[in-house]
Amino acid sequence: MRNAPTILHLDMDAFFASVEQASKPSLRGKAVVVGGLGPRGVVATASYEARVFGVHSAMPMAQARRLAPNAAYLVPRFTLYRAISEQVMALLRQLSPLVEPLSLDEAFVDLEAGGAACDEASARRAGQKLRADIRAVTGLTGSVGLAASKMLAKIASEQAKPDGLVLIEPGTERDMLAPMPVRTLPGVGPATGDHLRRAGITTVQELAEAGEDELVRLLGKAHGQALFAMAHARDERPVVAERETKSVSVEDTYDVDIHDRLRVGLEVQRLADRCVRRLRGAGLSGRTIVLKVRRYDFSTLTRSETLRGPTDDPAVIREAAARLLDSVDTTGGVRLLGVGVSGLADYTQEDLFAQAMPVRVVEEPEEAAVEAEAERPDPAERHWRAGQDVRHAEYGPGWVQGSGLGRVTVRFETPQSEPGRVRTFFVDDPALSSAEPLPLVADLSHPPTRPGPPNSGRHGAPPRTPEEFGAREACPVGEESAVGETSAVRKASAVGEASSAPRDSGVRETPRAQGESGLREELLARDEALAPEEGHVPDEVRASAEGAADPDEVRVSEEAPALEGSADRRPG
Repeated sequence: MRNAPTILHLDMDAFFASVEQASKPSLRGKAVVVGGLGPRGVVATASYEARVFGVHSAMPMAQARRLAPNAAYLVPRFTLYRAISEQVMALLRQLSPLVEPLSLDEAFVDLEAGGAACDEASARRAGQKLRADIRAVTGLTGSVGLAASKMLAKIASEQAKPDGLVLIEPGTERDMLAPMPVRTLPGVGPATGDHLRRAGITTVQELAEAGEDELVRLLGKAHGQALFAMAHARDERPVVAERETKSVSVEDTYDVDIHDRLRVGLEVQRLADRCVRRLRGAGLSGRTIVLKVRRYDFSTLTRSETLRGPTDDPAVIREAAARLLDSVDTTGGVRLLGVGVSGLADYTQEDLFAQAMPVRVVEEPEEAAVEAEAERPDPAERHWRAGQDVRHAEYGPGWVQGSGLGRVTVRFETPQSEPGRVRTFFVDDPALSSAEPLPLVADLSHPPTRPGPPNSGRHGAPPRTPEEFGAREACPVGEESAVGETSAVRKASAVGEASSAPRDSGVRETPRAQGESGLREELLARDEALAPEEGHVPDEVRASAEGAADPDEVRVSEEAPALEGSADRRPG
């Protein structure tokens, strides 16, 4: 162990949720939950405001909605998260060449290797400067732990949360660890923790006093010896700049169990193709093909097949996955499928074409083909996901707050603007399109993009007044709501009543129009009529955004989680 706290561990605070709050001014200080929004989705990250209600990472999304019904539920935006992560990692590499990323928002840094620190005082200065730089570059906060080992640095960063710095002075490690629960140590999960508790071991001090022999008897040689060393604050693991990838995998959890064997086979082929794309993107190939199947009763089966040499040929991997599927009974239904490749190499075996079985062509009867053609669904309407970045030709950049019943609700605001107004459009509105995320920190060399309609710009026309483009604040409409739980049926009914009932305050009643074009005019007229005064926020909106509920971390990867774990399918 070192005699100076020169190993730094950085952990960004509620990373995904913090990015969403930074990019959406209306969500700052509000409960935000990021994850899969489907029936079987799980929470990737919850903001600290949401954690007050008991929401935490890896929790089923349905349970999170019960605990915090008024939180904002958003899909992950991995493109933006990855871009911000690259900015943070670049700051870490300025401190030292030895940076060991653990995920998008977490990394170890060996400050001594880069000459950034050699003692307690210089290490503290380096940590404080890093936190300030991260805030200046990204607008986000991160917690920093400094210690003489990786294990202690990680424990220190946990104690520093949120937005803090904790330094563990050399010589005080054992006294600090002694009263902590055994679950504090890395490698002690729920199962190991329960096993130790039944043996009367609940704290790190009791773990150290139990003795190495007793721990080996309870947990096995490797695990017992490792825990005994950690209980005595011994951790000699170095910071490794590049960690070898051992496998590449993709998997999907389905909202509804799949019973059709043909559909299961098609899903396996699709997953195999995705896995190949990830393999090739990393410049790798592999020998062992792995199939993972989680059935309706949560039983999980894993099958593998090892080829004669490494490959990244999609036909070879598809055929191997299909052969593995033949050995699995899926009659009861399948809730999760995964395909992975291990035994990785950075070259391919040229002569593997013989391993791919010939593609069997099954000719369907002509009547079946006609039937399939008749059952082909109509083209789906444009799908807008809660939290998605959009741009309107007139109102500028914004994000989807909710969608349903053929309409989409958009809040027009940017990271540098005040909380924006809300407008509702038809889902097929040609003026509304998907957009790239805006930077969290404004580029001072360019004026910031402001949401909302311009004050002028109509050739030969006078500037617009606020009343001309005022928008009615409203909670999102429909099944996939970002803020709170809304009733699509109730909102639809309210639309009809509002358009037909006479209004006070001298507002001209809009006649009911016929057809879609008439409905569009009716909605626009009602929005203008109900436009609130500047700065006014309706009570129901404030209640929905700030709402309360009675109080009663697993990370989502960019495309699919590691094959060993279960996670939800990315919505949309």
